[in-house]
Amino acid sequence: MEDEKRRDEADKNEVVVDEAEAVENEEWAVSEHYVRIPQDRIGVLIGKGGSTKAELESRTSSRIEVDSRDGSVVIRTRDPLMALRVVDVVRAIARGFSPEKAFALLDDDARILDIISLSYLSENALRRVKGRIIGRGGRTRQHIEELTGTKISVYGKTTSIIGYPEQVRVARAAVEMLVNGTPHGAVYSYLERKRRELREGYF
Repeated sequence: MEDEKRRDEADKNEVVVDEAEAVENEEWAVSEHYVRIPQDRIGVLIGKGGSTKAELESRTSSRIEVDSRDGSVVIRTRDPLMALRVVDVVRAIARGFSPEKAFALLDDDARILDIISLSYLSENALRRVKGRIIGRGGRTRQHIEELTGTKISVYGKTTSIIGYPEQVRVARAAVEMLVNGTPHGAVYSYLERKRRELREGYF
């Protein structure tokens, strides 16, 4: 009889806990988004001892769950607009940006993430194009970043850009010129011209 009473009490407590967890999840699920990231970027998103994920959660008042088996990420927050910023930060990290560079998306709502897909290229063409965008010792990418005020990541079959809309537009155009085979000198001339046009508003 005593054992039955203990089991009944335990069952009641378990129901209470389950209900509390359900209510808590419901409160956090005002806005819920799903993202999948590459396996080799899971550790970067989580960070040493969970530090990167914890900082992102703290800065955005969100909850982030990462499944290390398949790279699926669940983002929950009470603020739908903030949820979109968190999604962008996670996508930026997934596309090769360091957490420090990805977190720039949180510092100013005007900054955007633009991802250029190169998946239509053959493996040989992809290697050649990525080499053109990065340049020897990373100089071409660095030159584009310096002349546009953006940050650029070349990862997998994508080239991604973080910056203000007009800056990103110019950087994207430069990348697309390189993809299409435009000589580097012509691309640099284009960037110099655009920098003069943008300087008053962005530099």
